[in-house]
Amino acid sequence: MSELIHKAFNLLTRKKIQVGFNDLSSPEPVSSEMGCDRGTPISHYYIEKFLKSRKDHIQGDVMEVASDSYIKRFGGDSVESIEVLHVTPDNPKATIVGDLTKPESLPQEIVDCFICTQTFNFIYDVEKAVEGAHHVLKPGGFLLATVSGISQISRYDMKRWGHYWNFTTASVENLFNPVFNNEVEVDSHGNVVAALALLQGLCVEDLPDPSLLKQNDPDYQVVVTVVSQK
Repeated sequence: MSELIHKAFNLLTRKKIQVGFNDLSSPEPVSSEMGCDRGTPISHYYIEKFLKSRKDHIQGDVMEVASDSYIKRFGGDSVESIEVLHVTPDNPKATIVGDLTKPESLPQEIVDCFICTQTFNFIYDVEKAVEGAHHVLKPGGFLLATVSGISQISRYDMKRWGHYWNFTTASVENLFNPVFNNEVEVDSHGNVVAALALLQGLCVEDLPDPSLLKQNDPDYQVVVTVVSQK
């Protein structure tokens, strides 16, 4: 057992928390909702940390998928207009209904920043979707994207449009570089504790010490982040 897992398990034992990282006695996870029903999902910890670190790019005309929550949280006064993209017309927040895999369904060069979190995993024609993301950006605009690496299946998305892919930094680099002419910065976030916690459906609040998530191990890529400039 790694030193990081030992630390986590010892803290859990001292605090008498009823979940542990080395308990393989049950085939059932603590939560089948990725921790969403318990608190802050492990993946959201890394997504929010990433967007906070890139908030200087969230300015001008900004678009987000399905919601405007990250724009409002991290954009601040530098945001001039907000667009919400959704693939179907049943989202009341949507200002643009279009399909990333069909660039002709999207307006061209309309945003300075496109926040696209945890979306490409659920699009089968993912190469075309990256082209669609490039299509909506103004010249010089930034795509801020996140994708899942190690994770359980998102049953919510699987039932609606499909959960097709999980990624590594290598696959993401090969996917985005040809479209964005190698103007791509790719990073991974996570470690063995984060991966185990996510697979068990634990949330950040379940951990005895959230700082356990800070150490990064590229062999346990929980979330992969992308900064691409057009």
